[in-house]
Amino acid sequence: QVQLVESGGGLVQAGGSLRLSCATSGRIFSINAMGWFRQAPGKEREFVATINWSGDSTTYANSVKGRFTIFRDNAKNTVYLQMNSLKPEDTAVYYCAVRSQSRYTSSTVKEYDYWGRGTQVTVSS
Repeated sequence: QVQLVESGGGLVQAGGSLRLSCATSGRIFSINAMGWFRQAPGKEREFVATINWSGDSTTYANSVKGRFTIFRDNAKNTVYLQMNSLKPEDTAVYYCAVRSQSRYTSSTVKEYDYWGRGTQVTVSS
């Protein structure tokens, strides 16, 4: 059974920073691609960032490029999302997810098959 648990969300002022963590359990992690997504009220879930199995390939949504960084620690079975220069439009529930059948990055929601429950990020203006 694969489990993903996000943490690190909270309330922050615009321009501030947060680091999200996603701890995984189960037999898969170090050989699988991971991703972060977010969903704001009334909107569809959208791609934020993805990282391949070894951590040397990443892709970002244009809206977060240059402000967010995804990285992983395979020894700790954890993937992180460092978020800097936060904006009110970054407010959303953030989810991590794993591609159980692939080592490679993807920005497509349906290509991820295990998801965490999410952590709320609220950025005040």
